[in-house]
Amino acid sequence: MSGSGKQTALKAFEDLGFYAVDNLPIAFVPKFADLSRDTKTRRRAALIIDIREGAVLQQFPKMFRELRKRLDVKLLFLDADDEVLRRRFSETRRPHPLGAETTVLSSLKDEREQLKPIRRLADLSIDTSKLNVHELRALISANFQDTQENNKIVVYVNSFGFRHGVPADSDLVFDVRFLPNPNYIPEFKKLTGRHPRVARYIRSFPQTGEFINRISELLIYLLPHYIREGKSYLTISFGCTGGHHRSVLIADEIYKRLKKAGYTVKAHHRDTGKA
Repeated sequence: MSGSGKQTALKAFEDLGFYAVDNLPIAFVPKFADLSRDTKTRRRAALIIDIREGAVLQQFPKMFRELRKRLDVKLLFLDADDEVLRRRFSETRRPHPLGAETTVLSSLKDEREQLKPIRRLADLSIDTSKLNVHELRALISANFQDTQENNKIVVYVNSFGFRHGVPADSDLVFDVRFLPNPNYIPEFKKLTGRHPRVARYIRSFPQTGEFINRISELLIYLLPHYIREGKSYLTISFGCTGGHHRSVLIADEIYKRLKKAGYTVKAHHRDTGKA
């Protein structure tokens, strides 16, 4: 139904890795489905079909039944109470697709009647009357997420030096300057936190292990929540004074913990080459 949250749903599918298309002409749907199946990646696709198709919409039930015989397809029908839909049109000040010549409620009644044959084919119907954007996205994710892609988020773990500024793209920033600074030890000054002797020195303090454990637990707790909210990547930055020692060691350790937990992780040490 118009105003039921189709664009929000399509965006949710896109975040799940679907190839998402809005308002593809019905005549192209079977060919598009075959192309999606034949690609090397076999990428899943999600399409919006709605009242904007006009009279051609009558062809959809027959076409969909034929498609269902040879492909794994599912039909999701989005709906909401008429009064809720009327209010949404009023708030957005957009005309109903069937035109502005009649009232929105009259257009909705006409639309609902035209969509009856399609609704009867639906594998799943979602009433969005009492759902906000986040709740609808969560429902889409719960019903259509590939269980093998539960950890589908890319985590960027950065080290940096506060002396050179905080990375602008950081989502989470942790200051590790509370740890003893190896820079004050002459033999460590020109090395980085990746050198075994420097790493051993930083790990020798109990607060280092405690911090790594606690931050790892926090991030592993947070990441599923970020995924449910549709976040596809997260940038976590660890900073020390110059970005050579403490932040490098911590970033590497967090990288290992998140990798072990099954996440796609990329590490970057921004300031190790700077004076």
